[in-house]
Amino acid sequence: MAASPTNPYSEAGVDTAAGDLAVELMKSSVRATHGPEVLGGVGGFAGLFDASALRDFRRPLLATSTDGVGTKVAIAQAIDKHDTIGQDLVGMVVDDIVVVGAKPLFMTDYIACGKVFPQRIADIVRGIAEACSATGTALVGGETAEHPGLLGPRDYDVAGAATGVVEADAILGSERVQDGDAVIAIASSGLHSNGYSLVRHIITNAGISYGDNAADFGTTWGEALLEPTRLYTLPLLRLIDELGPSTGSGTQAVGSGTQAVGSGTQAVHALSHVTGGGIAANLARVLPQGSWAEVDRSTWSPSPVFRVLSDIAGSTLESAEGTWNLGIGFLAVIAADKKDAAIAALAAEGMPAWQVGTVGFGARPAGEFEQGAKGVDGGAVRLVGAYADGAK
Repeated sequence: MAASPTNPYSEAGVDTAAGDLAVELMKSSVRATHGPEVLGGVGGFAGLFDASALRDFRRPLLATSTDGVGTKVAIAQAIDKHDTIGQDLVGMVVDDIVVVGAKPLFMTDYIACGKVFPQRIADIVRGIAEACSATGTALVGGETAEHPGLLGPRDYDVAGAATGVVEADAILGSERVQDGDAVIAIASSGLHSNGYSLVRHIITNAGISYGDNAADFGTTWGEALLEPTRLYTLPLLRLIDELGPSTGSGTQAVGSGTQAVGSGTQAVHALSHVTGGGIAANLARVLPQGSWAEVDRSTWSPSPVFRVLSDIAGSTLESAEGTWNLGIGFLAVIAADKKDAAIAALAAEGMPAWQVGTVGFGARPAGEFEQGAKGVDGGAVRLVGAYADGAK
C-alpha cells in the first residue's frame, strides 16, 4: 500500500490548517465590531469600509497610526495569558489617532508567530476586537503569519494600523495652544505598553519569576504586569464635544512675538498620548515653539507598580521619567476657563484627571527643559517638585 503523500509546507513547520481554525475561532469577535459600513465580512484579501459618510464632512482629513505592543508580549507568553494584549495594541494605535481630534474608523492587525496555536491567536484577536468595540473602531482585517525558524514555537509579536477622520478645521494641535492654557493629566491604568524592556530587566535581575506571588498587588507578578492599557478615545471625543468653544481669549507665539487668539475657539486645544519618552517629551511634542510648561510632580502620586519596581531596582522614580508614564496616560491642554469642566467631565467617564501645570509663552524660568522629541521642535517642558506620597 502506498504511503499517503506528505505536505512539504507542514514538514517545513507551517500548519495552514491551524491557521484556518484560528480564523474560525476569531470570526464572531471580529464581526461584533462591524457596523453597516463594513462590507465583505471576514477572510477577504482586503477589508472594505464604506466611506460614504465622509461626504458629510466639509473637508475630511484621514488620520492614521501604526504601532505594536513591544516586549510586554514576552510576559504574556511566559504565563500563557493572551487575552489582554489585544487591548494594549488598540490603546497604542487608536489612542494616537484621537490626539488630533480624529474619530477612528477601522483597524487591521498583524500577528507573527513561530507556530500557530489556534486558541491563543483567537484570544489575542478577541482582545483586539473587544477594545475596537470600546473605541468605536471596526476591525476590518488582519493577518496571522507563521514563521518557523525565525521565531520560537511559542513566540509571537503583534502590530496594527488604524485610520480615522477629522474635520480639517477641528484638528487639535500646537496651533491652538494659548498662553495660560491648563495642562490636565488623565490617569493611566499602570505601565500601559511602554518601558517593558526595563521592567523585564528589573524582574530578571531580582530573580523574580512571573508566576511568583506579588504581595504588593495581591496577584502574581505576571498578572500585575499585564494590566491592560486604559482606552481613552471615546471619552476624549465626548470631552471635545461636551466642552465646546471657550469663552476666553489668549495669545499664541508667532515668530519672535505673539498674536491675539480670539474667543469662541474650541476649548480642547491639544492632546498628548504619554507613551515612549515619558511625560515631558510627549507634552513638548504638542506645544508650539516659544511656549513652555512645568509639570508639578506634587499633584499626583505614581501608581504602586512604579514605586515597587523602582524600589526593587534601587532607583528613583525621577530616573524613569523618560521611560514610564508614572501614572499619567494622557495630557490635555485646555482653555483655562474650561479646566474645571474638563476635570469633572473626565471624572464622570471614570477617568481621574487633575491639573499638573499651565502653558506659558515668552521668557521661561531658568534651568533645563526638555525640547524636541520624535522629530518635533515644539515647546519646552520639565517636571518640577517632588511626587506626592499618598494615592491620587
